[in-house]
Amino acid sequence: MPRKVLIGIGIVVGVLIIIALLLPVFVDANKFKPTLESDISSALGRKVEIGNISLSIFSGGVTVDNISISDDPNFSSSPFLTAKELTVGVSLFPLIFSKRLEVKSFTISEPQVTLLRASDGKWNYSSLGTGGTKAPAKPGTPSSPDAVQTNFSVEKLRLSNGTITVGRSGREEGAANVRHYDNVDLEASDLSYTTQFPFTLTMKTPGGGSVKLDGKAGPINAEDASLTPMNATATVENLDLAATGLIDPSTGLGGIIDFNGQVNSDGHELTSKGTLKANKVKAKPQASPATVPVNVDYGTAYDLKRQTGSVTQGDVHIGKALAVITGTYDASGAVTSLQMRFSGKTMPVPDLEGLLPAVGVVLPSGASLQSGTLDVTLKIEGPVDKLVITGPINLSNAKLAGYNLKDKLGALSEFAGIGGGSGSDTEIQTLSANLRDDPTGTHLSDLNLVVPSMGSITGDANISPSGELNCKMAAKLGNSGSAMGAASGALTSLTGGGGGGGGGIPFTITGTTSNPVLKPDLGGMAKGAVGTPKNAANTATGVLGGLLKKKKN
Repeated sequence: MPRKVLIGIGIVVGVLIIIALLLPVFVDANKFKPTLESDISSALGRKVEIGNISLSIFSGGVTVDNISISDDPNFSSSPFLTAKELTVGVSLFPLIFSKRLEVKSFTISEPQVTLLRASDGKWNYSSLGTGGTKAPAKPGTPSSPDAVQTNFSVEKLRLSNGTITVGRSGREEGAANVRHYDNVDLEASDLSYTTQFPFTLTMKTPGGGSVKLDGKAGPINAEDASLTPMNATATVENLDLAATGLIDPSTGLGGIIDFNGQVNSDGHELTSKGTLKANKVKAKPQASPATVPVNVDYGTAYDLKRQTGSVTQGDVHIGKALAVITGTYDASGAVTSLQMRFSGKTMPVPDLEGLLPAVGVVLPSGASLQSGTLDVTLKIEGPVDKLVITGPINLSNAKLAGYNLKDKLGALSEFAGIGGGSGSDTEIQTLSANLRDDPTGTHLSDLNLVVPSMGSITGDANISPSGELNCKMAAKLGNSGSAMGAASGALTSLTGGGGGGGGGIPFTITGTTSNPVLKPDLGGMAKGAVGTPKNAANTATGVLGGLLKKKKN
């Protein structure tokens, strides 16, 4: 290469370096402040305020301090977003030679974003970007000062190390439902109101979990940003459901969630399909976490405007047990409500045992379920903080190991002549009941328990939210042809049936599910004996004495 050419190139490079060094001196970047504020405000449909602007020529950008974006006035007078620093990437040649600002990218450092949900289900970000609904002026016609160009676009947008606060409008900051999500990072390219753009969103959730969305979104819905179409892969790890603030703490619902699936929206309907694994599930305020995982293959379709949806797939796996959830849900109000059905057939009971604590049921100390199957057909209805669950339950051929019901019947067993059991277990042929579970507790009506070694037990059972028992039962011990059956029948005739209304020896169960206390129902016996002949009453008195008498060696 000729020496003069090399000298010429060197001179050009030197001049460019001098220009780069002197440009911040001769170009006052703050002169673009009104333009920048106006352009961003117009694009977002929100008032935007920025601080000092400085030019960083080598990075090809403008740095802005203390940016603030106002909230929707229907939600809050506080800012929707604040950030310490905003770096705006600009095209250098238009800036140098024409002093014209052409924005290429935005990088927002440490943004603080507040997301608020109204009682009707709308979010404060729904109106973000509504300025884009205004059409540009036609060629040859004057443009109004507030006209917004729908061709506004940004080549690159990045939010770095942000914090998102999620809450309800009208509620005070720091209330129990407010939650903070940290380490929020968002990267998106080629944003506009007319095209689709790729994005990646990651964040840390309360309780140490993480969320990642990776896909494409757009074109941006200029009327309601929450209706922007999207196709993304969602990955959720170690999400503490109770800590997210998505569910009212009063419901008691909780668990650690892992999720992998697809989330797709056409701007009208959002569909989601994938697999969910839940550990330490908890369904009631005073319940204990489940000790077994719950796996769900699920699909759902959600109407974004109506805020209602349906479960298109709900296969629930608990060990080898399979149940199916179907139905609809409505999230348009302050509290999501459900209209669903939960059904399972011949589910292995030992696999379900670890789930019992989650619904407030604790087996007697030292007891375990070692065999049997369970059939349920349950309706789940109402707001999630006041759910009502109803339907029949049927347990068959089960073995309750470590708990002998004969021994626990105490004086009842002594009178009937069956004594204590030969082992430490209870074989259950069938157990059926109609279940009703609501915020006041669990009620089992028309309960019928058949234990081959001793007979049947009928009645009604109530379990308080804290696990306290209040049950009125009646025992029909043995067959009518046996000695203990004859004794049981005699006592039944003397007492008038008592118990749960199905006849038999009346008794009560109190205490808790983990430590039940079985006692003869003396009041029920006395009530049944009213009006009997004197000699029958005397006989009944003798019977009661026998019931209360301890067995002699």
